[in-house]
Amino acid sequence: MKDPQIHTDSLSDFTTDFRVLLLAGMAVIIGAISAFVAYALIWLISLITNLAFFHRFSTAPVTPQEAHLGLWVIIVPVIGALIIGLMARYGSPKIRGHGIPEALEAILIGRSRIEPKVAILKPISSAISIGTGGPFGAEGPIIMTGGAFGSLFAQYFHLSAAERKTLLVAGAAGGMAAVFGTPVAAVLLAVELLLFEWKPRSFIPVAVSAIVASAMRVPLLGAGPIFPVMSHGAMSGGELAIAAVVGIAAGLGSGLLTALVYALEDAFQKLPIHWMWWPAIGAVLVGIGGYIDPRVLGVGNGLIHGLLRGEIIGAALLGLLIGKGLVWAIALGSGTSGGVLAPLLIMGGALGALLSRWIPIGDAGLWAMVGMGAMMGGTMRSPFTGMVFILELTHDLNALPAVMIGCVAALGVTVLLLRRSILTEKLARRGHHVTREYSIDVFKLLRVGEVMDEDAPTVSAKMPVTEYSDLIAQGNPRLTRRQGTLLVDDEGRLRGIVTRGDVVRALQSKLVASMTVLEAGKENPVVTFPDELLHDAITKMLSNDIGRLPVVDRKDIRKVVGYLGRANIVAARSRHMEEETVREKSPWLAASVGLSK
Repeated sequence: MKDPQIHTDSLSDFTTDFRVLLLAGMAVIIGAISAFVAYALIWLISLITNLAFFHRFSTAPVTPQEAHLGLWVIIVPVIGALIIGLMARYGSPKIRGHGIPEALEAILIGRSRIEPKVAILKPISSAISIGTGGPFGAEGPIIMTGGAFGSLFAQYFHLSAAERKTLLVAGAAGGMAAVFGTPVAAVLLAVELLLFEWKPRSFIPVAVSAIVASAMRVPLLGAGPIFPVMSHGAMSGGELAIAAVVGIAAGLGSGLLTALVYALEDAFQKLPIHWMWWPAIGAVLVGIGGYIDPRVLGVGNGLIHGLLRGEIIGAALLGLLIGKGLVWAIALGSGTSGGVLAPLLIMGGALGALLSRWIPIGDAGLWAMVGMGAMMGGTMRSPFTGMVFILELTHDLNALPAVMIGCVAALGVTVLLLRRSILTEKLARRGHHVTREYSIDVFKLLRVGEVMDEDAPTVSAKMPVTEYSDLIAQGNPRLTRRQGTLLVDDEGRLRGIVTRGDVVRALQSKLVASMTVLEAGKENPVVTFPDELLHDAITKMLSNDIGRLPVVDRKDIRKVVGYLGRANIVAARSRHMEEETVREKSPWLAASVGLSK
């Protein structure tokens, strides 16, 4: 019989071991790499914008709105889209889209391995898209690119798929922290969207990477909040109530935007031409939109800041909301490269500022801020990321309660109206299911002693196989209710286990007449203990390809105290499902009804 080892850590709060220090050390390097990649991406966007709209070799920060190209503004996005289409077809189709679904797919399907060419082509294609007027932000591309470099770094070492995932996400979080100077929001985005777990072994390295990248942003891109605003006063009850209304409106807007993006994607898929040409077709409409209203082109950081300061008012808000929403949805539906976060901030801010006309308290900047957080939190189904992201962008701590309420309200609307978010819908269309609800595995909460069969089926190890077979054929209730039977000696101590499959094979043997159940079964079986976690017992079953375990005393491994089979495990899961689904009557209500009678 195998000698049991008592692992005192098996019942600890967390399963993290000292390898987290190795991953954290690697995350320092990945965070630094992500910061330089973010700097390179922003530098390249500025360079291409200058070349495309101002015909000069410069990396000075500019926006397409400052150029005066006339009708040529329609041609510039088309040229960029043609280049991206060629890069996607002959380079890698994984550069299409806004980056986050591709990162999710690499984590869930690709064992966190990303090809080197994706790490190179994704930032270049995104810089071309945004630099030639694409209505996108840099966050999606940097998440994908930072994740790609994290994955490539991890592939040089002897790591598990889970550890590669941690370093991939560390690169993604580092990239986002470097671009926006929002390390806390970057870590929360990793937890809410990318990691699919809440464990110190992944959280610590991701946080380390985000902090390093954020610190390196200061010498590379500058310090301080990107969109500083005058701090608002403490939120009143009325403002908090209105924040919920703004959040609901943003949630409805989020649903419309998501539906619009995928309706346009479906429309492009019906075109009788190769998908390589779709971005160029979409870019024609983007260019027309830019000719009508140049504000819809490019990232639009100036617009975000203007909305937060309440500088954009009246009909300009409605035009910005509709125009940006249309060109962004068209471009994204066509399959070009670019991010979703900055456009969501613009559209959410425009919606909040527009609603402020009918809100008697607060100011346009406050409701733009609430609308931004709510649109982001609701569309991405990441409310914590949305609220903290706005806080880190503005440093307006007093507005946090209102932004939080807006994000929660928007989340409530979107999860009730939409089955999937704008990020996971693309994966669903590729045949992959993503669940965003984190919960503790019930098998890690229960111990074997809570679910085992205390009346373990046992027979003497010396019993002939033929006699045992006859007992089963006669329907002996102690032997037929379980697939396996424990074999004991004359003193009732465990010797082995026999299953019905063992009996069938024994009956086909020529030596069956003289064979005992111990000879037909297995001696010294794998065992479990009453105080062992059910999860660990199941792991033993899976790793040894068996369906049942004798339960023995830790101090005396031959003393049988129970039996654990698949039926016990299913029963444990069923009890957990009942807690989720069975609604019980209130005992107080039942008592009051009884008294009334």
